[in-house]
Amino acid sequence: MFLENLVNAFDVGIDRTRIGLAQYSGDPRVEWHLNAFTTKDGVLDAVKNLPYKGGNTLTGLALTFILENSFKAESGSRSDVPKIGILITDGKSQDDVVDPSESLRRNGVELFAIGVKNADEEELRAIASEPDVSHVYNVADFNIMASIVEGLTQTVCHRVEEQDKDIKLNEPEREEPEIGEPRNLLTSEVTARSFRVSWTHAPGNVEKYRVVYHPSQGGGQPQEVVVSGGENSVLLQFLSSMTEYQLAVFAVYPDSASAGLRGNETTLALPAVGGLQLYDVTHSSMRAGWEPVEGGTGFMVLYAPLTEDRTAEEREVRVSEDVTELELQALLPDTEYAVTVYAMHGEETSDPNTSQETTLPLRPPRNLKFSDITHNSAHISWAPAYGKVKGYRIMYVKTDGLLTEEVDVGPAISSYVLSELSSLMEYSVAIFSLYDEGQSEALTDGFTTRPLSSPGNLRVSEEGFDRLRLTWVPPLSTPMGYRIIYQPTSVPGVAMATAVGEDVDTVLLVHLLPGTEYTVTVIASYRSGQSEPLTGTASTLFLGVSNLKTYQVRPTSLCVQWQPLPQDVLYRVAIESPLNGQRQEVRDGGGASRHCFYELTPNSQYQISVYASKQETEGPAVSTKEMTLPAPTQAVTQPPTTVPLPTIPPAKEVCKAAKADLVFLVDGSWSIGDDNFQKIIHFLYSTMGALDLIGPDGTQVAIAQFSDNARTEFQLSSYGNKETLLEAVQRISYKGGNTKTGGAVKHVKESVFTPEGGARRGVPRILVVLTDGRSQDDVNMVSKEMQEDGFIIFAIGFADADYGELVNMASQPSDRHVFFVDDLDAVRKIEEQLITFICEAATATCPSVLMSGNTIAGFRMMERFGLVEKEYASVPGVSLEPGSFNSFPSYRLHRHALLSQPTRYLHPEGLPSDFTITMMLRLLSETPQEPFALWEILNKEEEPLVGLILDISGKTLTFFNHDFNGDIQRVTFDGPDILKIFHGSFHKLHVTVSRTSARVVLDCKVLGEKALRGAGNITVDGVEVLGRLVRSQGRRDNSAPFQLQMFDIICSSSWASRDKCCELPGLRVEADCPSVPHACSCSQDSKGPPGPTGPRGGPGIRGARGNQGEPGGPGPQGAGGERGSSGPQGPLGPQGPSGLSMQGPTGSPGERGERGETGLPGPQGVPGGAGSPGRDGPPGPRGVPGKDGPQGQQGTSGPMGSPGGPGAMGPSGAAGSIGEPGVPGRGGFKGEKGERGDLQSQAAVQSIARQVCEQLIQSHLSRYNSVLNQIPSQPVAVRTVTGPPGEPGRRGAAGPQGEQGPSGRPGFPGASGLNGRPGERGLAGEKGERGSQGVGTQGPRGPPGPPGLPGEGRTGSQGPPGRPGNQGTPGRAGTPGSTGPAGAPGYCDQNACMGYNVGVQALPITGYQPYQPAGPYDSNPLGEEEEEEEEEQQEEPYGYRGYPPQYFPQPPHYPPSDPYSRQGYPAHPGTSQSQDTELRLPGIRRRHSRDVIGQENGDVIVVNEVMGRTA
Repeated sequence: MFLENLVNAFDVGIDRTRIGLAQYSGDPRVEWHLNAFTTKDGVLDAVKNLPYKGGNTLTGLALTFILENSFKAESGSRSDVPKIGILITDGKSQDDVVDPSESLRRNGVELFAIGVKNADEEELRAIASEPDVSHVYNVADFNIMASIVEGLTQTVCHRVEEQDKDIKLNEPEREEPEIGEPRNLLTSEVTARSFRVSWTHAPGNVEKYRVVYHPSQGGGQPQEVVVSGGENSVLLQFLSSMTEYQLAVFAVYPDSASAGLRGNETTLALPAVGGLQLYDVTHSSMRAGWEPVEGGTGFMVLYAPLTEDRTAEEREVRVSEDVTELELQALLPDTEYAVTVYAMHGEETSDPNTSQETTLPLRPPRNLKFSDITHNSAHISWAPAYGKVKGYRIMYVKTDGLLTEEVDVGPAISSYVLSELSSLMEYSVAIFSLYDEGQSEALTDGFTTRPLSSPGNLRVSEEGFDRLRLTWVPPLSTPMGYRIIYQPTSVPGVAMATAVGEDVDTVLLVHLLPGTEYTVTVIASYRSGQSEPLTGTASTLFLGVSNLKTYQVRPTSLCVQWQPLPQDVLYRVAIESPLNGQRQEVRDGGGASRHCFYELTPNSQYQISVYASKQETEGPAVSTKEMTLPAPTQAVTQPPTTVPLPTIPPAKEVCKAAKADLVFLVDGSWSIGDDNFQKIIHFLYSTMGALDLIGPDGTQVAIAQFSDNARTEFQLSSYGNKETLLEAVQRISYKGGNTKTGGAVKHVKESVFTPEGGARRGVPRILVVLTDGRSQDDVNMVSKEMQEDGFIIFAIGFADADYGELVNMASQPSDRHVFFVDDLDAVRKIEEQLITFICEAATATCPSVLMSGNTIAGFRMMERFGLVEKEYASVPGVSLEPGSFNSFPSYRLHRHALLSQPTRYLHPEGLPSDFTITMMLRLLSETPQEPFALWEILNKEEEPLVGLILDISGKTLTFFNHDFNGDIQRVTFDGPDILKIFHGSFHKLHVTVSRTSARVVLDCKVLGEKALRGAGNITVDGVEVLGRLVRSQGRRDNSAPFQLQMFDIICSSSWASRDKCCELPGLRVEADCPSVPHACSCSQDSKGPPGPTGPRGGPGIRGARGNQGEPGGPGPQGAGGERGSSGPQGPLGPQGPSGLSMQGPTGSPGERGERGETGLPGPQGVPGGAGSPGRDGPPGPRGVPGKDGPQGQQGTSGPMGSPGGPGAMGPSGAAGSIGEPGVPGRGGFKGEKGERGDLQSQAAVQSIARQVCEQLIQSHLSRYNSVLNQIPSQPVAVRTVTGPPGEPGRRGAAGPQGEQGPSGRPGFPGASGLNGRPGERGLAGEKGERGSQGVGTQGPRGPPGPPGLPGEGRTGSQGPPGRPGNQGTPGRAGTPGSTGPAGAPGYCDQNACMGYNVGVQALPITGYQPYQPAGPYDSNPLGEEEEEEEEEQQEEPYGYRGYPPQYFPQPPHYPPSDPYSRQGYPAHPGTSQSQDTELRLPGIRRRHSRDVIGQENGDVIVVNEVMGRTA
């Protein structure tokens, strides 16, 4: 307003007052020059549209700037009129103002200084002209600046009159025109064909300038360009590239010319070819591709082999400028070629771009296999090689022989029988493919012929005290009979032997010594000789008890216990003192396992012996010694002492942040004993003492003890501080009984980890199991269920615990969750490490989940949102449908579903710094084209914090979060590889977020990685939602429909590299993937996937089958428990002893069995015999390219370097504005031919199952959908229309690979047993297939880099966001693509046996309560028209306010067509007096009209400092 009033006070005109304005802060700029406007209206309009600049306060720099740029003739300044400068500032300058002010005054500029608010008055006086009283103004606020306008204009007008008089009085006589040469020669905008020459004007009246230039070398003809005297630059064009030019600029006056201003400049090189790539390499061709070159007229391609043969001729091909790829043909196989591409610019060529690549070798045959191997023949087969093969050459030789056999076969033959071989001999086989070009490399492997068949699998059973039974598997060839030889291993004597016939495979050996180990050998007898012996060891049972121990030792009594024998035996128990001869003896029945002796002598040593007898035989004594306690004496009465309170152990540092629910499950069986149980109590005391905060705000602890059943000692919520917790631990009493670990774990799950017991949601749940023996019930199933539910299980075993059972029970990895010590005295060795691991698990931000058999940290997001079979029916807007396999469930999120849950429930501790978002999803035909968030976290103000946005129309995927400074950051992934997610089939998406980057993996293929700044943590007072539209408006249309099969957040940045995409039919590898849920076998002969490796078996049962009594439980013998304090313990049932597997010395190789089914390619076999000279070694790394030199002689073949990786993608450009609605598009082009179907059987399953399932299930969906989900739906017909567009096909391989041959019949499983001693070195394994050429084809060229920084422009202030443009009229449908080739033949699909019959399942009854906050998360649409109208007027809850503008293109802001049509501006600006004034002002935003006065002529510059606020 101040400037408007100031301008209105003057008579503005080209011959009157001229006004210019410059604005400054850290750097000054001219808003308009003195000669920019010829009317007052033009100046006023410029004032009203003046933009705000912002910055520092450098007043001295601004004063120098207007002297050099504003008060110049070319800027409109006149020499014969007064010059006025008006400075407006609100602060003290950050640089010197005295010298610049003095310079202005010396050049005839009279300065006025206006200070506002915090301006320095002393500085204003230093700037302004004399006298200060009329040239310095200082006001307290911008609002009162209008009060000085009248006085200021009167003073300015008065001074203009005075200066005008002085100018006329002092006007000198006209002198001779000044002549001089131009100055400051500068060159810029240098290219290969042009550059710009600039200079400072010469003094005086210059009519024109002559610019003369010529090449520095070569004697070129000088050329010249003439420009008018008002110009000071010229663009020299049509120059030669890489050439230095001499320059001279002459000023031409009316009667003379100046001397030349000279310089030089060199043009740039011509643009060269970029992005040269060699791909699609075969043995005789390859393709070269490069990026187009701007301004080029064509390309020249040179290529030649890099061989020692210098006669190879270099070939040249020239193509036009629109060709950017070329196929090079007729190349030599297995030869390195150098390819060079030049860009042609007329007759000139650019610098070369060279790359090297090696053609493929001639392809050998593949997959060499051996079958039907006998002692004198073998059948070999192979897969044919690709290409035009003339035949195959087979060479085979004995490993230790010199004569090589050779045979050639035709191209149609892929198998051959080798005959007349030697038995038990190793052979090496090599097969070559024969081509016109020569012979391929060899496909090699070896085999060994079989010896005469031997029996196998020697087993021992029915072990008794004097007998045992041997059983074996007969050999493949029928023998004449068998000879069995046996003798004691450690007792000298003559070996005994027996023989049986050819149809016998078992023999009972009798009259053996009890408790003795025997060496046994079985030999098959043939007419031609004997087989290799089958040897092993076997032992008769020891007729004696084991694990003899004493307990309850008193001064006059003691008790003894032992592990009873499982057979019908009697026991004789004797006790005798060697000092006084006191002796007692008692006989017990077969069920006895303990006895107590009384009336003994105190402080005496006794020997206790137990004899076992069966029938007429009594075994040796098993003895132990024990000392009775001394007799008690009367203690001397002592004064009472105060018992000190126990010291509470301090918390360990690693446990300071622990917050978890921790349960200890303690073995209290008889085998523990009182002493060991007290050691367990001490261990629990130490472990819990390491914790810090006990209670609901820290770690809660519970203990349960188990034997035959489990007993809860105290619950999680029982104690709220460490002191009372440790006191409760010391009060736990010993239980006693058998070892039922499985039932105890189930008890903990169902009775301890419960809300009633104090269990909390969102904290780690940890179970620590301590046991000393093998469980007598199943523990694996309930442990696996708990791990799948997210529990962390630690297993601690000691004494006779089964390590294999501990591994199956505990979480993975075992090295962190399984501990084993010999006894409880050694538990101190693991205590520190165990406490560390437990506290680390209790401190973790993420709970534990079971993924692919391993326990890892993460979140099961499907369960948290209720998307599971037991709960989905209670979630509005969700229905159950088949997933990627018929037996995998998926969930359709319908429109308006908008599933949400509180963040405090899902992520109570926030998100970790590194995590992986894993989703299995499918977009639907009704999924909207606008962007929507697959998942995002909102704060309580409904502003997004973290999320994953999918834009179907833009074909992009965006991840965003806030960095550690709180600023929003996003990374967007696009390009051809991301397109497949939009094609309507199921896809598996991994988004890995670390501290420095975000990486996207789609269908187990890495698509890209982009940098991120470190992220700050999220707030937990908001919600997390699925499917929300980015531009949601009101409560309608706020959620996108799509299918979701899987959603997990794994707290690791490496999970994506470990996942195998087993849920995708096209990528599933049965050998590496777990079985499909609900799978079954379709026929008796169908082959199912291999099952997981079972746990290591425990010791077998030893001893003959008992005549009476129940068999003992499996596992090692345990010690009997002590007598309980509440009464005598009843006798235990007989328990079987530990079994013992046969383990013999290494046997000779047996006859080879029948050919089994074809296995996966095995590892590389052992090296064969000496072969022909080897091929060249692998190429080394490629060196960096050197500078171009003179043409040298052909060098020798150099090593080939590895291809460089693709360049990093440049940052995305700024989002463009939304255009006007487009016209209807033209008909689409015919689609590209689809790729050949995946040869894997799962791909055929997907194709067939998708067609059948969609037609059969769609009608059920529509019929039962509303019942299941309470969502009204339109009647839907069976889908027979064309489905969504398929994914674009990939480039096919050179030819299809043949299908694998039929599998052999599976062999019979062998009996499992203990690991034997290391045998002799095994035969060489079958050689694996030759690896295929590198995975994948050449990647696409990266997108172009970002554009250069935009020039600094003066944009208007930002207007309000416009509404989105209307959607363009859809284009006509494109011509359907041609039908792809038929897929592989179908096979029996195990998924067809059981699946999800959508629509006919009963509604499950569940307590799941979906989170339904009030407000924008209400997914129920209004039903009345009036409410709909009100909703349209509501503010969008998730609109542009919540999202940063970079998430989607903003509507364009167009200025009004009439500059006077804005509110507050006059429709027809009036005219006023003429005066030239240039204004420079900081960020005026409010504009008002005011009537002011104007007077006089002159050049006025107003310099205004940019303030940090609105004036």
